[in-house]
Amino acid sequence: MEKIRSFIAVELPGELKKALAGLQSRFRSAGSPPLRWVEPGNIHITLKFLGDIDVDITGKITAALEASIQDIQPFSIEAGGLGVFPNMQCIQIIWVGLSGDLQKLGQLQKQIDVSLNHLGFPAEARPFTPHLTLARVRDYARPVERQKLGELISATGFEGKYRIDVKAVNLMRSQLTREGPIYSRISTVALK
Repeated sequence: MEKIRSFIAVELPGELKKALAGLQSRFRSAGSPPLRWVEPGNIHITLKFLGDIDVDITGKITAALEASIQDIQPFSIEAGGLGVFPNMQCIQIIWVGLSGDLQKLGQLQKQIDVSLNHLGFPAEARPFTPHLTLARVRDYARPVERQKLGELISATGFEGKYRIDVKAVNLMRSQLTREGPIYSRISTVALK
């Protein structure tokens, strides 16, 4: 049986993807330490990572998504501001923050989590922390490089507010290649 790597996500508008590409360029031109950049076209809001699944179950996943989000109406959030995981002293991930109706986004994620639990996908153990991953620090980055990165992040900022209209969720496929992942949409479920 064919397996595919997949996740549930909200896709971003083109204007925001362009702004994220510009932000990445600013970091590159400032001589940032060794980072693995997320391709701007691939940046999204992950609601649930499913991992490797049987391709035959995608219809059941889509049906579960339809049932779980039928009472959620479209809403908007905004992207803006920079942050890091886990902290500025030991940076692993650089992200752009989200604001606005995060309570509704959290409700959407929770309902998806509960509905997919019935299909054998365990609920997330960690709390949902919505963000847009911009880059990951390479394992071989030295402590002094990570410190300089923290200073660069503090000085750079990303203060524009970019609206994201959440009107649908997507079941996505992730194909890993040497050049990076290639994402493709398997199905889309619209919010009512």
